[in-house]
Amino acid sequence: MRRARRDYIDLRSDTVTLPTEEMLEAIRNAELGDDVYGEDPTVNRLEEMAAKKMGKEAALLVTSGTQANLVSVMSNTKRGDCAILEAECHIYHYEVGSISAIAGVLPWPIKGEMGILDPRDVENAIKPKNIHLPETTLICIENTHNRYGGTIVPPESVKALHKVAEEHGLRLYMDGARIFNAAVALKVDVREFTRHVDNLMFCLSKGLSCPVGSLVVGDEEFIERARKVRKILGGGMRQAGIIAAPGIIALEKMIGRLEEDHKNARLLAEGLSRIEGISIDLKTVQTNIVLFDVGGLGVTSERFVSMLRERGVLALPRERTGVRMVTHRGIEREHIERALTVIEEVSREIKRGET
Repeated sequence: MRRARRDYIDLRSDTVTLPTEEMLEAIRNAELGDDVYGEDPTVNRLEEMAAKKMGKEAALLVTSGTQANLVSVMSNTKRGDCAILEAECHIYHYEVGSISAIAGVLPWPIKGEMGILDPRDVENAIKPKNIHLPETTLICIENTHNRYGGTIVPPESVKALHKVAEEHGLRLYMDGARIFNAAVALKVDVREFTRHVDNLMFCLSKGLSCPVGSLVVGDEEFIERARKVRKILGGGMRQAGIIAAPGIIALEKMIGRLEEDHKNARLLAEGLSRIEGISIDLKTVQTNIVLFDVGGLGVTSERFVSMLRERGVLALPRERTGVRMVTHRGIEREHIERALTVIEEVSREIKRGET
């Protein structure tokens, strides 16, 4: 018999969060209109709230983080331009090559340190004016950084990159899917990050527990372009207040609780560090993502994750021996303790050759 999903401890991603009862009630009671005509009052309220919270002029509701990044890249560039980005970033790895296939922009990846770009490397990568070369017009950063384990690009690093961008007439864009995790972890206002970027996006549907949606934020001129690009991509929505209503609650009530996810991630990471055969770099565990390696057990991550699933714990394999776990609303301390017990049991079985 297949196990019901609710019986699992689901640590695959914070995208699996479900809306709160208050969010569901807000959806049912949302005041609606046609958002393509700018007439959905609930969407308008959410966009105004998002712009204010980020210290920018305007915002735009879109369907997903991937759409937000594509809309933003296209609104910051023209076809044939070059965009500098961190080599492990989400835009480069996980968005089906849309930056090239749809935006027509050449991505120029640079390896960072735990997701943080060195301003000198960025400056060296800016292409000179030359008829043979694409024009560099955009720098993209990701905060927190997914593939490095939810690591934070601190405000001073964002500021240094903005200085490079400003000196060379480039725009600085932030994929801030989990930017509130960064702000909560450092105990600073989110505007300490956003003040140094021209525009950004953030997700509602991860740690903030909304069922769908992301927001693109910037100045009024940028958002006007983004609205047109969203329409080109088929992202114009009608009674989108049903998406916006839980987003309003998220911005009002769900940000502070991210600290609980961070504490659970640290508990998980420290427990993993004590299990023989598992290796983890604790300095990367800064927010709610935990990456570890099972190479010391002599199995692939696919096999290890499969054995966890059989015992009711869900995780994601990464590369050959890497595993990712993410804490979120719905995961409590007791779930972490149970998951660690299962991981230890599986590790012992593997070492005894019982797999």
